[in-house]
Amino acid sequence: MILERVSQDGLIVPGRPVVVLLSGGRDSTCLLDVAVSIAGARAVSALHVNYGLRGVAGADERHCAALCDALGVALEVCRPGRPQTGNLQAWARDARYAAVAELERDRAADVAAGHTATDQVETILYRLASSPSRRALLGMRPREGTLVRPLLAFTRAQTAQYCAERGLSWREDETNETAAYARGRVRRQLVPALREIHPAAEKNVLALAALLRDEAEVLDAAVDEVLGGGRTIPLARLRELAPAVRRLVLQRLADEAAGRPAPGTARRAEEIAGLADTGTAALDLPHGVRAVAHRGVLRFVRRTAAAGPPDAATK
Repeated sequence: MILERVSQDGLIVPGRPVVVLLSGGRDSTCLLDVAVSIAGARAVSALHVNYGLRGVAGADERHCAALCDALGVALEVCRPGRPQTGNLQAWARDARYAAVAELERDRAADVAAGHTATDQVETILYRLASSPSRRALLGMRPREGTLVRPLLAFTRAQTAQYCAERGLSWREDETNETAAYARGRVRRQLVPALREIHPAAEKNVLALAALLRDEAEVLDAAVDEVLGGGRTIPLARLRELAPAVRRLVLQRLADEAAGRPAPGTARRAEEIAGLADTGTAALDLPHGVRAVAHRGVLRFVRRTAAAGPPDAATK
């Protein structure tokens, strides 16, 4: 079932290069085998990030090497230096994204992550609690640029069944089952509690996300109409927009300036719309973005980029 569905979805196709993010767990192990079965071993390579955070990290790496050898897949291993202080989960996430970004620069290939429907539910619930944003409810998309998630239609139980049927072993990360991290608490406490309230709770979360993604396409079209393909907007025009559309327009401009999602800009919509129509004024926003109003026209830049004349007033 998994092979047939992934092949039909077209996220992995015969002969097209793809790099699989391989942790050694059940989901990425399933994904690697699926990728080889559909694209062919010569088109597939794998990336394993050894964070060195667990005592068995070396064994995980050796397991990935053995799996890739058995499937005839080239493996690249990244070993980022572990920081002495700070949020380890945030560091691990940033290290993984940096490795992916390097792959995207160096190879003309898609990058495949083994996120499942189970991960999707946990992600939406976590973002719902931690991020006051409509986008938090949209969840992960099957494709975002060169990043593809071919297993989003399947649960963690289904990927385990696939591996068992194919005779594939995997590594278990015990930290995924603890309550030490927020995502673990969502998995171990929140999801079971919702399931007790309604047995179809997880399916309902996924159905809601799919519905909102469809509606998001309508909202994106409204933003496209306002901006007309441009990256600036007159402040007078911005103020004429309905508040909801104004927020969406500003968030789009901020995301484009940052080169990635830059949540939090929409909540500053009134401040941004209040920038002066004359001269130059700027407002620093989250995620390294700056809103710059020059002679009544608004644009967004990265704070490392030039934001206007030297006498620009920054709020």
